Amino acid sequence: MHSEVRAGTAQMAAAMLISGTIGWFVVMSGQPVSGVVFWRCFFGAISLLAVCAAMGLLRPGVISFKALGIAVFGGVAIVFNWLLLFASYGHASISIATTVYNTQPFMLLALGALFLGEKITVAKLFWLTLAFAGMAAIVEAKPATSGEHEGYGLGILLALGAAFFYALAALAAKWLKGTPPHLIALIQVATGVLMLLPTVNFSDLPTDGQSWSILATMGIVHTGLMYVLLYGAIQKLPIHLTGALSFTYPIAAILVDRVAFGHALQPLQLVGAAVILVAAAGMNLGWTPAQLLRARANS
Repeated sequence: MHSEVRAGTAQMAAAMLISGTIGWFVVMSGQPVSGVVFWRCFFGAISLLAVCAAMGLLRPGVISFKALGIAVFGGVAIVFNWLLLFASYGHASISIATTVYNTQPFMLLALGALFLGEKITVAKLFWLTLAFAGMAAIVEAKPATSGEHEGYGLGILLALGAAFFYALAALAAKWLKGTPPHLIALIQVATGVLMLLPTVNFSDLPTDGQSWSILATMGIVHTGLMYVLLYGAIQKLPIHLTGALSFTYPIAAILVDRVAFGHALQPLQLVGAAVILVAAAGMNLGWTPAQLLRARANS
């Protein structure tokens, strides 16, 4: 049992570290956002097709028509999620966009209450209020240089939109309980290929090997491999540990943004980011406000 938890922890940490570097690949690709997402889906579909074939998930009867429709809906949502998130990087920096994107548990909370009848407790309302306060701090903050991030507010709105569509995809995944997750991921990226195919300008494709290697890495590593690691970890780990390790993602993204592009969070942005991450942690891990106050008192 302990060895399984150790293996799951390593898989989850690796998946989140991989996710935390995708912003660098998006920026360095030099491609329009729609092109980046298309090639991520294309190369991701190839890698996940191989994984699903090896797992015997391509045989008839593995998924029902109803589940297929829900998976396609989730695919549409995940594609819009990627489009908006990647677009937000150019306006609010990778650090801020990723932090704001981590409001997704609260989007899922609202959707769960609307469509699944889940109860919103006092503790959940507390974390939601705390996250809103952190968001207000980030919105109020100014970039270090006046021209450094044009459309700062737009970048925050794009990241919030990405979080909403991620929550829709997560809601679809809840409806697909029992369906092989690797097959869900394959359907999602295949949906993305079909959605974005009309937007691809095949007469103006990248001409150098570096651009193609970046795009292929986002599909094979950041999609195919990441899904395999993530779902493998989820199967091995208790929910609280999965939630705790998920915060490796925004921390890694902030570090990558600082090292690669020199983007450091300003004091008010740093406070807002910390508040949002604490609120998201409390939401994911089921903390109560009293636990937070005790931890603060003990420190």
